[in-house]
Amino acid sequence: MMFKKNKIVSIVISAYNEENNVTELYKQLNRELRQIKNIDFEFIYVDDGSGDNTYLNCKQLQNKDSRVKIVQLKRNFGHEIAMTAGMDYAKGDAVVFMDCDLQHPPVYIPQMVKLWQDGKEIVLTKRIDNKDTSKLYKLCAKAFYFVLNKLSDRPIMESAPDFRLLDRKYVDFLKSFNEQDRLFRGLLSWIMPQDNVEIIDFVAPERFSGQSKYNFFKSLQLAVNSIVQFSVLPLRIATYLGIIAAILALFMGLYVFVEYFLLNHPTPGYATIMVTVVFLGAIQLICLGIIGEYIGKIHMEVKKRPLYVADYIVKKGNTDESKKNI
Repeated sequence: MMFKKNKIVSIVISAYNEENNVTELYKQLNRELRQIKNIDFEFIYVDDGSGDNTYLNCKQLQNKDSRVKIVQLKRNFGHEIAMTAGMDYAKGDAVVFMDCDLQHPPVYIPQMVKLWQDGKEIVLTKRIDNKDTSKLYKLCAKAFYFVLNKLSDRPIMESAPDFRLLDRKYVDFLKSFNEQDRLFRGLLSWIMPQDNVEIIDFVAPERFSGQSKYNFFKSLQLAVNSIVQFSVLPLRIATYLGIIAAILALFMGLYVFVEYFLLNHPTPGYATIMVTVVFLGAIQLICLGIIGEYIGKIHMEVKKRPLYVADYIVKKGNTDESKKNI
């Protein structure tokens, strides 16, 4: 008599300096996942080069539960690469991505899994409120998505965090991408089907412990990377700025010609010259900066370096441990 093997769902958890959240998240996951029948789970904690006891706390969990796997990145490679590393070693028929800060509530995972069992290949979440952010941050986030979607070739859903479930088919497809700079939300919008997608609204609670790792400059860098990765429109804008500057310079030249030769009314032009030089210089620097961003991305991509370096640590039985450098 043959027994039907349970399907597996992998929970990929990105953690960077989250020593006080590791165990609490594990407790909440276990509590919520008990209600899901005929599904096996594995927990893949991705330690993104933490400088605290995040890894040690993950090891303590692994010593008690062999379902806990650890990907220990050798340094901080960033959130997108951490998710990529976890995805690379996920064995599940579906993969749930979430952060370790408990702002992605585990209580929604049973609903995500149920939707997947009912045939939804991608289950996204939409954050309708975040109790841990200020009104200014929310306003800046709305402005970011507005600008991004105006410039991007593909629409990206606003307030869609990296808390989602993907069927194995789309996990394998995403693994075929080898981009150094990546934004999962953008990649998903590029490959997402029109059907078999479900969206769950949720309210993000306050962090259980610690502070957000995204300061203003990291958020700004993410915004620039997001625009450059999914659109060439800024290059066209640079071209338009150059054309506008040339037309303005032409009209200014005609004005000077008419005033001097036809009206015989020369006027001191020092202020006009300075304004013109500063204006044209600013446009040139902006255009060079835009072009430089794209050239920089090309420079990094053509190197084809590995995305990350990490140890993959798996508990085998009661005593044996496998540690593989990747």
